[in-house]
Amino acid sequence: MRHPDGPGKRPECDTGRMLDPNPQNGQKKMLLVFGSFLAIFVVIAIIATIASP
Repeated sequence: MRHPDGPGKRPECDTGRMLDPNPQNGQKKMLLVFGSFLAIFVVIAIIATIASP
């Protein structure tokens, strides 16, 4: 399928807003995400320990 603007023109991709290069409280948000991963892992480990024979 050919692009309507011609053979040499690449279509622009309009994806809206991308990731913010300088997020506010970025370190706190990342710590919260990794802390929640660790908490979920600990809960699964405790449940697996209790459920094991």
